[in-house]
Amino acid sequence: MEVTSITESAAAVATMRLGAYGGAAEVVEEAAGEILLLWALQQPASQRQNAFVRHSSQTLAVDACGHRLTVLQSPSSMSTPGVTGAVMWDSGIVLGKFLEHAVDSGTLSLRGKRVVELGAGCGLVGCIAALLGADVMLTDLPDRLKLLKKNVDLNVEGWNNRGSARVCELTWGDDIDPELLESMPDIVLGSDVVYSEAAVEDLLSTLKQICGCHTTVFVAGELRNDAVLEYFLEGAMKEFVVGRVDQSQWHPDYRSDRVALYILVKK
Repeated sequence: MEVTSITESAAAVATMRLGAYGGAAEVVEEAAGEILLLWALQQPASQRQNAFVRHSSQTLAVDACGHRLTVLQSPSSMSTPGVTGAVMWDSGIVLGKFLEHAVDSGTLSLRGKRVVELGAGCGLVGCIAALLGADVMLTDLPDRLKLLKKNVDLNVEGWNNRGSARVCELTWGDDIDPELLESMPDIVLGSDVVYSEAAVEDLLSTLKQICGCHTTVFVAGELRNDAVLEYFLEGAMKEFVVGRVDQSQWHPDYRSDRVALYILVKK
């Protein structure tokens, strides 16, 4: 497909409001076509990697919600195969700042909302949601919870009087403990959660279990592997309406052509 044809296709994409988000999302109608558009227009491989993070640092400072948040990281854990949640990634910064920007601009309300973060890692996204007034459950694998809880205690427990945050174990693909979720969440968050086909299967299984007809899912992902993202979109579109949020609606200081941001709502 020529560049002019790709641009014309992008301009012709249908937009609509999805779930709790008041802005317009570009509806994904076909996974392969979406991947073609993303890689052709954003050219992620040629863009700067880790523009907003430093994996070698023990801490990362992020200004959000009128405070300077301190995110503890564990760079040494990156040497363990399959461990990516011990440090922040650009997609987490983008999603967290998008939430703040959306609330500030009136396109999203989180006050009093029930929020679940999947694969929370260092927990920045969930902490920002709590500071914006949500009651947040940050979840991850058992060996990730120690670092996660440290960051929640450091950035939420000390001075937040709007929302709340708690940390819980959750393994994707497993049956959900009924006591873990007393009711379906209003919002589900995930950043850098689409990284392998095996993980995608389990992620989608969990999303199907925890999402109700009124749940809105926000997923921000690093554009590393087109095949894995296409696999995720194909699977998600069987159960969900999927829309991509254009970068013009992100926080103006936190935009990256190596990241994509999607909204999912059940059909």
